[in-house]
Amino acid sequence: MSFLTGKTAIITGAGYAALENGKCGSIGYGIATAFAKEGANLVITGRNQQKLDQAKSKLEEQYNIKVLVISADISAGANNRTIVQQVIDQTIATFGRIDVLINAAQASASGVTLQDHSDSQFDLAIYSGLYATFHYMQACYPHLKETQGSVINFASGAGLFGNYGQCAYAAAKEGIRGLSRVAATEWAKDGIRVNVICPLAWTSQLERFQQAYPEAFKANVKTPPAGYFGDPEEDIGRACVALVSPDLKYMNGETITLEGGMGLRP
Repeated sequence: MSFLTGKTAIITGAGYAALENGKCGSIGYGIATAFAKEGANLVITGRNQQKLDQAKSKLEEQYNIKVLVISADISAGANNRTIVQQVIDQTIATFGRIDVLINAAQASASGVTLQDHSDSQFDLAIYSGLYATFHYMQACYPHLKETQGSVINFASGAGLFGNYGQCAYAAAKEGIRGLSRVAATEWAKDGIRVNVICPLAWTSQLERFQQAYPEAFKANVKTPPAGYFGDPEEDIGRACVALVSPDLKYMNGETITLEGGMGLRP
């Protein structure tokens, strides 16, 4: 029996996506797969109901766990607090507890230069990423305090290195890093760990970015020294599993940059 059996993880942005070669193409779904293998019950959210339903079907069939699917779109002009609270209420009604919150959802107009960015494109990144992370953390806090759970948020090298054509994305991700550090400081007394991963994994979104914005892709995306990009499940997902393990209870407030060759593959 795994240490995650009977525990509940909320993973945002966990709809199913595949690469052109058929392999897993979504960091959120890769994380969900890694947690499913460890026996965790899952709550997965996103904007695309079809992708969420695909993820639920595959995960329940392959790993004999229960997956609660909730469509949730955090966006400008929406009643975002209510949307998030409904996710939390349905989670508690179904599973009775929240042990892990993973904020992986993020949309953006990557490839558009700062000068050409519109307000709506900037809002897209800030609301889907930074505001969503903020609202989910606030709503989950009392439940994570009860279980002494973990939060894993996602930032990016776009913010760390100032990537070309990613101003709104970088701003959202750096906001998430700052928010996470504050939460790690404030919530440590409650036994809640808050960490950040900056991943470099080959995903369907990165595949589309390469096709749509070859100039920005060439400027920003470099093959890691190990010669391969991270895998959404084997590298990123397994890192998330490790971060919520009791064996890593000392990890709090850390920013972890993950690229290919990090030694996380089984």
